[in-house]
Amino acid sequence: METIIIIIFVAGYLAITLEHNLKIDKLIPALAMMAILWAIIALTHMPVFEVNTDLKELEPSHIDEMLLHHLGKTAEILVFLLGAMTIVEIIDYFDGFATIKGYIRTKKKSKLLWLFSILAFVLSAIIDNLTATIVLVTILQKVIKDRELRLWFAGMIVIAANAGGAWSPIGDVTTTMLWIANKVTAMQLIEHVFVPSVVCMVVPVLFALRYRVFQGEIEGELEEKEIPKSPYGATMLYLGLGSIVFVPFFKTITHLPPYVGMMLSLAIVATFAEIYSNAKFSISTLDFEEDTTSHHSPVHSSLSKIELPSILFFLGILLAVAALESLGMLFEFAGVLDETMPMLGTESLGTTVSDLVVVILGVGSAIIDNVPLVAASMGMFSIPIDDPVWHFIAYSAGTGGSMLIIGSAAGVVAMGMEKIDFFWYLKKIAFLAMVGFVAGAACFILIRNLVLNA
Repeated sequence: METIIIIIFVAGYLAITLEHNLKIDKLIPALAMMAILWAIIALTHMPVFEVNTDLKELEPSHIDEMLLHHLGKTAEILVFLLGAMTIVEIIDYFDGFATIKGYIRTKKKSKLLWLFSILAFVLSAIIDNLTATIVLVTILQKVIKDRELRLWFAGMIVIAANAGGAWSPIGDVTTTMLWIANKVTAMQLIEHVFVPSVVCMVVPVLFALRYRVFQGEIEGELEEKEIPKSPYGATMLYLGLGSIVFVPFFKTITHLPPYVGMMLSLAIVATFAEIYSNAKFSISTLDFEEDTTSHHSPVHSSLSKIELPSILFFLGILLAVAALESLGMLFEFAGVLDETMPMLGTESLGTTVSDLVVVILGVGSAIIDNVPLVAASMGMFSIPIDDPVWHFIAYSAGTGGSMLIIGSAAGVVAMGMEKIDFFWYLKKIAFLAMVGFVAGAACFILIRNLVLNA
């Protein structure tokens, strides 16, 4: 029966990976795979287990308890993401991101490359790499009219956005998963992954500056400084970004799950949004005082724009991986990896997982979605919180996807917005992304070894 489970999981995984070829949204195979796996477990009465991370062994459990346990952990991530998405949409409702364009006042390509890369790196750490890419590619379309040149800049934005998302607990779905699952703490993640992420962003830029396409100045005149459509645009931008940054501090102080802090931040941002919009609307009811004012509510408008297909995809894939974890299959697979993969001389440093395994995970995230890869790793490795392995996984999974245009959410959205060809990216940008990934990984290993040997 375990063979059937694996076949179903692999088939669903392939359907997710080939969504562009099959013309089927990846949420469909994810949800179907999840439901079928748990149905098989229930109908065949397969034994389920809970991984005891302290004793590093499997403890028998009941399917109802395990499903509720995994649903609770998944819901924490999804509610957190819903809150963050809503805040970002509220900022966009007030045209707050137009404020960023005011910082772009140069025509020199090299300066523009540094500016866009740094903005992508910083913004992705706050509003996540996907949203940062959307914002910056939108600005890019207004600044650079030459489409060929714009494609190069878009590719570099993807690399920088993924690098920026890797070191922040709120910068990428995978790092958020590790943070919420208590695999890493915010400060330790930043301390260990920030420098490698900077290297992952800077090295490709330094290489790219030698290319002829990034030399000289852009043609045409720069557009006049864009004024936000709302007078509260800048205020909502800073308030929204600040409220998201506040969440890790809230968790550190209260020790409550991150989604609680995100809900508080959403409540604060939504309050100011309602005040500024002068709309009399209640978020908890669909009975408006006046139908004519309902569509003016920034909260209602923002909630209607949330990307629910992504939320449902995360629900399906995380619970599907949880099924394999509950059967003990991921735990057993981790044992096989420990026995077969060379440790590359890291036993003396106290690391329990081969660096090669984590690097392969990073490369794999360029081919298949990094969310299930990280979800699987959380079920495979029974290692304590803030172990260097978790930090390395956060870096590899976050930045490895840059090597292919379909390897990350940032890449996929840039591909859609600019109609970037898969093979064009493979030929022009993949090498730069690979150099950055390898340089950052080498930097992480070097710093880790120096710290552990100190």
